[in-house]
Amino acid sequence: MVNTNVARRYAAAILEIGRESGNLGALVEEIVFFAQNYQASAELRSALENPLVSYEAKRAILGDIADQLGLGQTARNTLLLLNDRRRMRVLPDIAQQLKEKTDLERGVVRASVTTAVRLSEGYYAKLQAELEKMTGKRVVLDRREDPSIIAGVIARIGDTVIDGSIRTQLQEMKHALLPDASGSAPSPA
Repeated sequence: MVNTNVARRYAAAILEIGRESGNLGALVEEIVFFAQNYQASAELRSALENPLVSYEAKRAILGDIADQLGLGQTARNTLLLLNDRRRMRVLPDIAQQLKEKTDLERGVVRASVTTAVRLSEGYYAKLQAELEKMTGKRVVLDRREDPSIIAGVIARIGDTVIDGSIRTQLQEMKHALLPDASGSAPSPA
């Protein structure tokens, strides 16, 4: 909960700076991009979160990475501030808050779509159109694969989950066929 509150405060400040400077979209993209790289690299996280690594060394690392990624000055300053205040581990939460807040302003909702295997682009386009019709908003799909669902699709939009996976259907059938706690089989419908 503490990280969420901290992330909200930083995200609100970053959004305000982006609006004032007129480069909100680019700033959010840069912070989100760096956060993705940060999450993907255990070595980078270890270096930036290690209290034995000096601030100067961490600032040098951040500067080098910002140059390599082509980050703007505002994004660079944001990362340096997070480093100086020992808040780098909150960066992924900040990036998530930034995406959610900018999406909300643009009338966009994100749907997390999980499938057993990667599906055709045509299928994703149809799914996106159906979800847009259902929500009345523009939908952006965050795609994931999870072979454990066997087949089908699980879509999450906020707190709403639409589970059409074979795994869930099999679990529901198992519960319907198993005897209840009293030991008697379910009565036929």
